[in-house]
Amino acid sequence: MNLIQVAEQAFVNEAAASYPKFKAGDTITVTYKIKEGDKFRLQNFRGVVMGIKGASPFTKTFTIRKISGGIGVERIFPFNSPFINSIELNKIGKVRRAKINYLRNLSGKKARIKEKTRVILAAENNSASENGETAEA
Repeated sequence: MNLIQVAEQAFVNEAAASYPKFKAGDTITVTYKIKEGDKFRLQNFRGVVMGIKGASPFTKTFTIRKISGGIGVERIFPFNSPFINSIELNKIGKVRRAKINYLRNLSGKKARIKEKTRVILAAENNSASENGETAEA
């Protein structure tokens, strides 16, 4: 191993590992810190993940797109950013590509992404209720 790999392993951000696993087509909410003057506040950005770029945790970024006031707004977030407070996975989208740039040209109902059904989670809840246990979702 060379020195660069040793340094990268020493400074791996544990916060990036605590984020939920998401991919292109998923709808997520990113809560990030904004500095206004000398104060910080939290702001949410909810949208569809357009794609993920980068190989190492230090260069990895993801792009989120949302429609605000009829205009498409995209924002690129680094995985390793200290300004990201949390990431919440809202919907799991069913897409067949790693980067869904074609979504930029679509509008209205054509721009919708089908949602994957969560059959495994429903099966776990049914088996837990049969056994008399309470399952948390």
